[in-house]
Amino acid sequence: YGAAKKHRESPLAQLYVAAGQELVTAYGSAEMVDHVLDDAEEGLPPERLDAASRALRRGGSAEVARMERYLPFLATVASSAPFIGLFGTVWGIIVAFTDIGTTGSTSIVAVAPGIADALVNTAAGLGAAVPALVGYNYFGARLRALRTEMDDFILEFMNLTERNFT
Repeated sequence: YGAAKKHRESPLAQLYVAAGQELVTAYGSAEMVDHVLDDAEEGLPPERLDAASRALRRGGSAEVARMERYLPFLATVASSAPFIGLFGTVWGIIVAFTDIGTTGSTSIVAVAPGIADALVNTAAGLGAAVPALVGYNYFGARLRALRTEMDDFILEFMNLTERNFT
């Protein structure tokens, strides 16, 4: 329990801490938990196992929420950046047509600055959207894998606890 508290970035360690904290709260101290677990006759009562299970599930939900915190930002960038780039493209074309109207010429010299701005804006929009989409998909897949790993950890923890301490 003490070692798991030192690993704040590990979702599995935080699940272990959540279960341990539930037992410490119920028994008053880590030493009392050790005493109850060492007492082969007494063991953990079923209501303590249920409370530990609920604490593990709550801890799992909190860890998933913590890891999902920035995924909406990536999704927003991936979905909105192309439209921002498109707006810049339209603006660049408007500038090009304005320059044609102002100079009265359709030469490359008149339209090149507006078209160049349009292409730069298009590239910038895609340059933001593509990495954000790749990142969203990568982190979403990692989160699903971690969620499965945490669910398996909870089940295994409860199985071991029930088998060894009841």
